[in-house]
Amino acid sequence: MLAVKDPHTDFQLPLHNEAALKWIRETKNYLSTVALAVGGAALVSGSLINPAAWAAFALAYKPLVITQKLARLEKLTDLLLQEFKSVGIEIFPFPGGEKNPIDLFIRFPRTTHLFISIRSIGDREVVYNEAREALQLRKKDKNGLTTWKPCPLLELADYEKWLNKNRDLFAMSSREATKTPTAKVLALWPPTRAASNLNEHLYSSVGSMRILALRRKGTMFVIQEEEVIEFVRAWLAQYK
Repeated sequence: MLAVKDPHTDFQLPLHNEAALKWIRETKNYLSTVALAVGGAALVSGSLINPAAWAAFALAYKPLVITQKLARLEKLTDLLLQEFKSVGIEIFPFPGGEKNPIDLFIRFPRTTHLFISIRSIGDREVVYNEAREALQLRKKDKNGLTTWKPCPLLELADYEKWLNKNRDLFAMSSREATKTPTAKVLALWPPTRAASNLNEHLYSSVGSMRILALRRKGTMFVIQEEEVIEFVRAWLAQYK
C-alpha cells in the first residue's frame, strides 16, 4: 500500500487527502486516454503510473468500471476536502487493498469515523426486504425484484472489522478503533435510487435529515450521492 508522510508527525499514514486526490486524478486521466487502446490485460501491468497502488485497485474492480469508480472517488474526495479540511478531516480512498476494497474511510481523529461505499447499478430502485434482511433491486417500470449481491450492508460491516484488525496503519489505539462513534454509509450514485415507499420505521433522524437506516450487523445509512456532504456535516455535529 502506498503511504504519504503526514507533515505533522513522523508516522507514515496511508495515502490520504491531497496526495490521494492527486493520485486518483492522475490515474483516472491516464486511463481515460489509453484504457480503450491497451485493453483490459494491460490494466495490471507494470507500465501504469504508481503500479503498486494501481495493481491493487485493478484487482478489486472490473476494468470497465474502474474509470467511473475513480471519477466518483475524485468528486467526493474533492468535495469533502473543501468542506471539512479546516476541521481536520482525513480521507483515505481505497485503504483496504484488494481483499477489502473500501471506497472511502473518513477519519476525524479522536472524534468520529465514517465508512462510505459508493454504488451505482444503473436505473434501478433499491428496496429493503425486512424478512430476509437483504437489499433488493427493481428495474424501472418493472415489478420483479432481484437480490443485490454481494450485499453492500455486509460489506460495510466487514469494513469496520478490517479497521479493528488494521488500526496500526493509522496509529490508532485499540480504544480509538473500537470505541470511536462510526457511521457506515451506502451512497447511491444516480441513476440508482432508494425506493420512496419503504416502511416509516426504517428511517432515522441525523440532525435535520431523515435517513434510511437499515440494521444488519449494526446500523447502515443509505443516502444519495448528493446528500453525502450534508450527512457528514450532520453526523459530525453530533460529536463536536
